[in-house]
Amino acid sequence: MKNSINNIKNYMFAGIALLGLAACDFEYDIAEEGSIDDLTPPSASFSASQSEVDFLQYAFANQSNSATTYAWDFGDGNTSDEIDPVNIYPAEGTYTVSLTASDALGAVSTFTMDITVVEPEEPEAITPVVLEADFEDLSLPDGTGDGRDSWRNDFGGVIQITGSPVQSGDQAAKFPSAGDRVAYQSDIAVTPNTDYVLTYYYTLKTDNPGSITLSVIGGGISDLAELDAAKLADFVGDDQTSANDYVKVDLAFNSGANASIAILITNQGAEARLDNISIEPAQ
Repeated sequence: MKNSINNIKNYMFAGIALLGLAACDFEYDIAEEGSIDDLTPPSASFSASQSEVDFLQYAFANQSNSATTYAWDFGDGNTSDEIDPVNIYPAEGTYTVSLTASDALGAVSTFTMDITVVEPEEPEAITPVVLEADFEDLSLPDGTGDGRDSWRNDFGGVIQITGSPVQSGDQAAKFPSAGDRVAYQSDIAVTPNTDYVLTYYYTLKTDNPGSITLSVIGGGISDLAELDAAKLADFVGDDQTSANDYVKVDLAFNSGANASIAILITNQGAEARLDNISIEPAQ
């Protein structure tokens, strides 16, 4: 009987040991890496913008989520691992750009976009509007004006108006020989960095040597001492062949960085007349 009881105890201890070993094996059975679902996998995305300075250059804004590394392929042989890279393309064309975004668990997401690289068309240049450009009465946009209202200034006396000789129409600007009358008009809108041609007509009396000067000014001036520094171009007309026959002048200039220009007209030595000012973008 005693042996039977001991046998039963041994069997019980062996069973408990087996159960313990099974429990230990279950508790320390580690799952393989990656077997748990990635709750925030990466999502690749980006946008692209063309440079206003160089049409071949594009900047890429990374809009990916839950990613730690990035692999860019710009479709032209260039690659990058930067977050927000910039790429300069070799020529116009369509390029397929891809971004592969990865996270620390090795999950990846790829986003592609076709980029069409093309040089933008140049916008049409502004055709400047010169008020009372032919010095005619009632020629302002509202139907008023005495032909010289737009040319009044603080640099000299107001110009005079003549009815003969004129280049066309009924009136022209007149500058007496004393040289104390000045015509000035500012705030004439232009397109920056654009070539223009300003056309006008002048004539000089022949009794004394003299000249009439038209200057194109970048922006404007508040004092004649500023003229030389702000001048874009000028022309000194000194043709005194005929007091009645107008001489045509085509004055070329570039507007530079200016969005507006001014026109200054002065004379010296001889009575002068000037008519029909116009400005056109150069062809």
